[in-house]
Amino acid sequence: MTLATVLGQPRAVDALQAALRSGAVHHAYLFAGPEGVGKELAAVGLAQALTCPEQPDVGCGACASCQRVERGLHPDVTWVMPDDERVSRGLAGRSDFTGTPSRELRVEQVRQLQERIALRGLESRRKVALIVSAQTMNVQAQNAFLKTLEEPPSDTTIILVASAIDRLLPTIRSRCGKVHFGPLPVDMVAQRVAEARKLDAETAMLAAVMAGGSLGRAMALDVDALSRRKDTLTAFEALRGEDAVGLLRFAEAHGGSREEAESTLELLALWTRDVALVKSGLESGLANRDMVDLARQVAARTSDILLHRRHSLLDAARAAIARNGAPRLQLERMLIDLFTEASR
Repeated sequence: MTLATVLGQPRAVDALQAALRSGAVHHAYLFAGPEGVGKELAAVGLAQALTCPEQPDVGCGACASCQRVERGLHPDVTWVMPDDERVSRGLAGRSDFTGTPSRELRVEQVRQLQERIALRGLESRRKVALIVSAQTMNVQAQNAFLKTLEEPPSDTTIILVASAIDRLLPTIRSRCGKVHFGPLPVDMVAQRVAEARKLDAETAMLAAVMAGGSLGRAMALDVDALSRRKDTLTAFEALRGEDAVGLLRFAEAHGGSREEAESTLELLALWTRDVALVKSGLESGLANRDMVDLARQVAARTSDILLHRRHSLLDAARAAIARNGAPRLQLERMLIDLFTEASR
């Protein structure tokens, strides 16, 4: 792969290629956008262009240097990611850590990066640091990282890949060249999913829409969960504030693990968006197209203020779980706050 092969992000790719052609590559970039839309692929492509000996500032994708960048083995391209991410990618095992692998980027990792990029490059004219899930840097790590941005090595390009840039300090955001990545075209995602997962066109399109234009999410979606979502949404809309037992049972059923709770919250957020679209008369844009009748019923009985409140509570619950909050407890709090207010 190369930067030119990144699909569905023409504005981002064009901006990076223009910087390479003009020799105006920034010392630090912030690749911002949803998960699974090509940010990391573009970061790899940029790293290849900056280190490729065959096609400098372009990247051939075929030489030994480009291949090693893609596999994470190039000596002048340093990858930094949370320990939990390393485990999920098969780059490390849980037994490699004394405790639970951290979901945060820690200050120790930032200091190791600083030591690494202070050294002279071994093969390439330029070194690259690629920081995955940069939004997970804790406060101490971000403060330590600021020094690198304020006094960057002249021969190094730092690429931060982040899906939630509001979690980064304003001083970090302001010192990086921002490259924005939007959701991928749904038709393109559906086609890629159908080909890769051998799904029929209808199921692939549903996966693409449910994933919100994220190829990564669409590829990871449990097809069986697509059918179970109807039961989940129907049960959610049947909840009432006076039925505390029902609220707790829903949280118990969907808060058994972090992954399950996050998946449920994402589904509910997308459903809330569908209801808002119905209230606005924009039914053609629904993600859950096969549940339009229920969406109409909910829209008719739910005020704009309550929909906004629902959206805020879902976001707050997702953020709390991302900070290692107990999944079931966060679901319980969200449901109690939401349906207690709705019943007033």
